[in-house]
Amino acid sequence: MKSSPLYLFGTHAATAALANPMRKIKRVLVTKNAQTELGKALSGIKNPVIIEGHKLEAMLPQGSVHQGIALECEPLAQPALSDWLNEKIEKPVLLLDQVTDPHNVGAILRSAAAFGIGAVIATDRNAPQESGVMAKAASGALEIVPMIHVVNLVQAIETLKKFGYWIAGLDGAAKQLISEANLDAKTALVLGAEGAGLRRLTTEHCDFLVKIPMSSQMESLNVSNAAAIALYDLYRRQQGGSSS
Repeated sequence: MKSSPLYLFGTHAATAALANPMRKIKRVLVTKNAQTELGKALSGIKNPVIIEGHKLEAMLPQGSVHQGIALECEPLAQPALSDWLNEKIEKPVLLLDQVTDPHNVGAILRSAAAFGIGAVIATDRNAPQESGVMAKAASGALEIVPMIHVVNLVQAIETLKKFGYWIAGLDGAAKQLISEANLDAKTALVLGAEGAGLRRLTTEHCDFLVKIPMSSQMESLNVSNAAAIALYDLYRRQQGGSSS
């Protein structure tokens, strides 16, 4: 069965993709106004398709904020986990345990790029594939942070351990605050789905669990907000800052 075209839309997602030499782009669709506004970002594009805004809107998912530009392109070729680890990049990584909302995954990628995360790892199933919605929420980060898909999250955790990573699960019921944990560049932080949290088997394979301190007036955070706070804490450590 023929798959649907992949469209990346919105100024940040589109311009980041255009600047990525690894991104294979089939067509650039742009309104006249957006072509004028983007100027230099489109200067190297041969034969962009000039399109009316309402026609571009009809090609995209309902409610898409395209800002006058969309790219028809191929999904990025992402590395296998073992290949990425063998590059010895030595950066923290983030694992997503059945986080299924592409808006959340995109926002998490954005935080991962902002705070120096080496890769985001998710399963082939029960996780969104690359999409325009995800790319829009990621605001260009999809072109920066590798999104590695694996068959089995527990196996990925065990592989990370073999390469010297410590696995920290983010869990609101944990006894230890994330600011109290000894986290370094070889930390793999695991986030669970909103509501369900980490699955039992995933939890059992973590080296330890940590939580974000928060007021008793609120039980939990949106998973992308929790990721941003946790990754900021990790980033401060890498930069030599204090989390306390």
